[in-house]
Amino acid sequence: MDNSVADTMATTSEVERQERKRDGTVNETTPFETIAKIAGGACLPRSLHAVADLGVADALDDEPKTPADLAAAVGAHPDSLARVLRLLSAYGIFGVDGDKVRHSPASRLLRSDHPHSMRAFARLFGLDMNWNAYTEFGHSMRSGQPATRKTLPRGVWAYLQENPEAGRIFNEAMVSKAQAEVPAVVAAYDFSRFGTIADIGGGRGHLLQAVLEADRSARGVLFDLPNVIQDAAAAASDRLKLQAGDFFKDSLPAADAYMLMEVIHDWADEESLAIFEAIRRAAKAGATLLVIEQLIPDGNEPHWSKMLDIHMLTLVGGKQRTAKEYGELLRRTGFELLRVHPTRSDVSVMEARAT
Repeated sequence: MDNSVADTMATTSEVERQERKRDGTVNETTPFETIAKIAGGACLPRSLHAVADLGVADALDDEPKTPADLAAAVGAHPDSLARVLRLLSAYGIFGVDGDKVRHSPASRLLRSDHPHSMRAFARLFGLDMNWNAYTEFGHSMRSGQPATRKTLPRGVWAYLQENPEAGRIFNEAMVSKAQAEVPAVVAAYDFSRFGTIADIGGGRGHLLQAVLEADRSARGVLFDLPNVIQDAAAAASDRLKLQAGDFFKDSLPAADAYMLMEVIHDWADEESLAIFEAIRRAAKAGATLLVIEQLIPDGNEPHWSKMLDIHMLTLVGGKQRTAKEYGELLRRTGFELLRVHPTRSDVSVMEARAT
């Protein structure tokens, strides 16, 4: 960059900062800073992925340590690690005081032994299948199709099966996410009026088992693909039946209530409508459908769901939605959205009734 241009931008930024001090808006950024931070911001998530992969948080206990000590513990270059931690600490991940590094509330979540560990979640987003997909993001923008059609011709799920380490990280991330979400769902909604509850696409049955534990009178049916049901064999009991099938092809079980937890966001509207229609064919009038998803809030404020929406587009062609958008999909398939139950986690329970 030409020095005169750089000097002009720096001077402009300083003038604007002084003006914001006078208006009381000193914490706002200049337009230049806004663009620069986003355009050049890829180093921030990559720094997080790297320290999560290395296990830096596991090497740091309650006693602050120097970057050199941490680098020796995890096999990193001392100066490089110090610079990465300086960046992350500016965003609340770790704290740097002089020549020592300490934990912050956020960095503690990167420890493998934390009860709500997000280490695997951070590593998941750093996997090649995720990061490389953005090299073909233009394909998603032009076509509306996932960029992985270019980078992973056999698809994300095949990639995870063919790459055991990536599959392990993915499974760990999903389990840790469920550990926060499942208790929040059970606490937020009263399942006691249902005799039979079907969990459609319910994976290994974590949610359904928790629901049946809370409501000892109910019975459950776990429905998922044959290979998933095989992995979930240990969940079967006299109150929990396993049923293998494909919700795009096979009949779904009869039940008083149906649950779909973070299934619909994997799919575009056409496939989402087909899933709801399959449930409606199996459900008697008046049956309840509970759609459990993270919702995009109204307004223009930053929100993780808006980033997750772009990840869903890029990786699998799915999308995050607003409650209004879910309500329209449900209406078109014979359901009426009655109410939305927020939970203490990042998901909400949308309660619908078969009309």
